[in-house]
Amino acid sequence: MELVLGGLFVFALRLTDVTLGTLRILMTVRGRKWLAGLIGFVEVTIFVVAISQVVRNAGNVWNVLGYAGGFAAGTMVGMTIEERLALGVTVVRIISSGLGTELGESVRRAGFGVTQITGRGMRETVDILEVVVRRADLPAVLQIVNQVDNKAFVTVEETRRVYRGWRLGK
Repeated sequence: MELVLGGLFVFALRLTDVTLGTLRILMTVRGRKWLAGLIGFVEVTIFVVAISQVVRNAGNVWNVLGYAGGFAAGTMVGMTIEERLALGVTVVRIISSGLGTELGESVRRAGFGVTQITGRGMRETVDILEVVVRRADLPAVLQIVNQVDNKAFVTVEETRRVYRGWRLGK
C-alpha cells in the first residue's frame, strides 16, 4: 500500500508542476516575465521533489507510473486551464462573399471594431474583415459570423500585443 501511495504522491506532484509549466509558458509568450518567473520557481521546486522521489525509489513501478501519468494529466489540466482563462488577444480574419457589409455591421453592433477591405478571391470580389478581440470574446464573434454568413472563411491568429485602435470588445 505504501508503494501505491508513493506513486500517487509523485502523480500529484507531476500533475501540479506540469500544469504550472503550461501556465508559465503562457505567461512567457504573453510577455509577463515576473509572473512567469515566479511560476517557474514553484514549478521547478515541485519537480525536484518529484524526481528525487522517483530516483530514490527507482524500483517502485508505481512511482514511474505516477510520474508519467502526472505528466500526461498535468498537460491536459494545464491546457484546460489555459482555455478557460482565455488570456490574450486574437485577430479574427473573415472572408465573405456577398455578406461582408452586413457581417461587418453586425460585428460592430456587438461592440467590436472591424476593419473591412474589398479583395479579389478566386472567382469573385470578397470582403475581408479583420476584428481584434480578447480571446474571451472570440466565441461571441464566431457566433455572429455563423448567424450572418455561415459560409464565410474564418482564420484566428493569436497576437502578442496591441497598440491603440478601437477598444477590444464590450
